[in-house]
Amino acid sequence: MRRTRPGAGSLGSGGGTLHARRAAGEERTLTSVGAGADFDDFDDVQDPGTSRQTQSRGEDRAVSKLWHITLSVSGSEAPLTEVRRGLEQLAHDHPFLLTSRYANDHAEIRYWEEARDLHDAAAVALRLWGEHRSSAKLPPWEIVGLEVIDRETYHLRIAEGYGPPPAAPVGVHPF
Repeated sequence: MRRTRPGAGSLGSGGGTLHARRAAGEERTLTSVGAGADFDDFDDVQDPGTSRQTQSRGEDRAVSKLWHITLSVSGSEAPLTEVRRGLEQLAHDHPFLLTSRYANDHAEIRYWEEARDLHDAAAVALRLWGEHRSSAKLPPWEIVGLEVIDRETYHLRIAEGYGPPPAAPVGVHPF
């Protein structure tokens, strides 16, 4: 896919420059780019129980929600110091990481993710370990568990006294 500025014609295979394609004396028209679905374009009314908000123009458009992610990984044993260092680097690379617990053969990572829906949040979570494996020098472990819950469910679980305790202390800790 090739992207061009608004008003710019296709260069095609002719090899000409953009200026050669524009008529003599024609000026470029500058256009603005929309800020996105979640930006200041909405009324303050949100449909209860959904991730939809009503725009002032009467249209519906999905907006982002916060999702609590618990990612569990496991594999062959690795030195604890290397596991800790890798998880600390992951926390540095992925700033929304809340807490990580680890042992020499498994780890659990908890964080908040902003996504349009559960499917998007889960897809991002499933890529997290693999995408950061080499940059953070994480062990070559496999994902063995994933929990994705919305913010309301997370807080309901905490209020009722079950579910994962709040992520305190924040950081990387042994099991």
